[in-house]
Amino acid sequence: MLDRHSLLFFCCLCLSFTQCQGQPPRAAVTGERIGGPCETCELMYIAPPDQIDAVDTSAGWWEAGQKLLVTGTVYQPDGRTPAPNVLLYYWQTDHRGYYAPSDDMPTSTARHGHIRGWLKTDERGHYALYTIRPGPYPNRDIPAHIHVLAKEPDLPNEYYIDEWVFDDDRLLTGAKRRALENRGGSGVLRVEETDGRQVAEHNVVLGLHIPGYPKRGTSEGGARSGLHIGEDQPSFTPFHAWGPDRGTRTCPVCKYGRHQGILYFVGNHPDWDEIRLWLQFLEAESVRRNEFLKVYFVYGNENGYEQAARVRELSDLGEALSLQHVALTFVPSFADTASDIHLNRLNPDVGNTFVVYRRSNIVEKWIDLKPTPVNFQRISRLLDRTRSPSVALPDPAIR
Repeated sequence: MLDRHSLLFFCCLCLSFTQCQGQPPRAAVTGERIGGPCETCELMYIAPPDQIDAVDTSAGWWEAGQKLLVTGTVYQPDGRTPAPNVLLYYWQTDHRGYYAPSDDMPTSTARHGHIRGWLKTDERGHYALYTIRPGPYPNRDIPAHIHVLAKEPDLPNEYYIDEWVFDDDRLLTGAKRRALENRGGSGVLRVEETDGRQVAEHNVVLGLHIPGYPKRGTSEGGARSGLHIGEDQPSFTPFHAWGPDRGTRTCPVCKYGRHQGILYFVGNHPDWDEIRLWLQFLEAESVRRNEFLKVYFVYGNENGYEQAARVRELSDLGEALSLQHVALTFVPSFADTASDIHLNRLNPDVGNTFVVYRRSNIVEKWIDLKPTPVNFQRISRLLDRTRSPSVALPDPAIR
């Protein structure tokens, strides 16, 4: 049974649903549950605090364990528009790997343990969670993780997003990475050490890969090509015809995934005049940003493919444009499995696909982007905006 605070909280949520303007989402009309079954999700509504803020300090912060800050932005389905007033509920193990209950928590929530809490994104979609790094389950091969539920103010139910797991966890094997559902985007946290605490900048895209989610604006235009904003940029091994790794099959993301990267994909319909303009602009951006930006041109034209001829073609192009920083690479086709380029899900028949990633996570994508001054400025501004953390990191709340 809900206590007084829980009931008040639940009623406020219900009231917010009925006050929404416009037609209710399709799932609300048909009774279909957005996101599918969600075991123990009802515990989200038991014993919340009177006030829920964009910054929360878990009970674990004050206990033994590696201090951890997870902070970022929750976006609308387009991956670009911040989403305010989104409720995030989390629960996790302690540093030993146990969901240890406390004496003062409701017995019905004991299975989530005492390290549980709520966040509500601010007007910019930002959130910050101060906690400890959870321990993996004892004697199991399951990676350490933090469970997260999302409740949007205008949808009838909560849904779970990918558990937050850790890129440096030895239990997060290649097979387990490939099995991730990418619900809400990649759940992989990439931590950096700062003053004894680990910090992970992590964004969420609402509705991404969520079954039964109402159709809204997405990052896709008319044509489709590439993965979604919010997903991780997969590793692949193209042939390098020109650039620092010339003559190798170096993985762009593996070698340079920590800072910013641009992947400029061109498939079966190259426009070489446009390609030259783009490469000249991208070379200038690479020079200006030095080691903080790496750009790869990835050519995947399957028509008349012959490896030696492709090497000569791109080598001549790199020399003619005097490229020093942009890498010119190629694959036999965008469906090629030997190079793993197929994992990018590229459409070879669009003019181009631009993918911008930061810390190996896709932060922007464009299809059929023309080399105009407006688009040059668009890319420059994006690189400026995503160069440093998107959130001013607050101090943890003091209990």
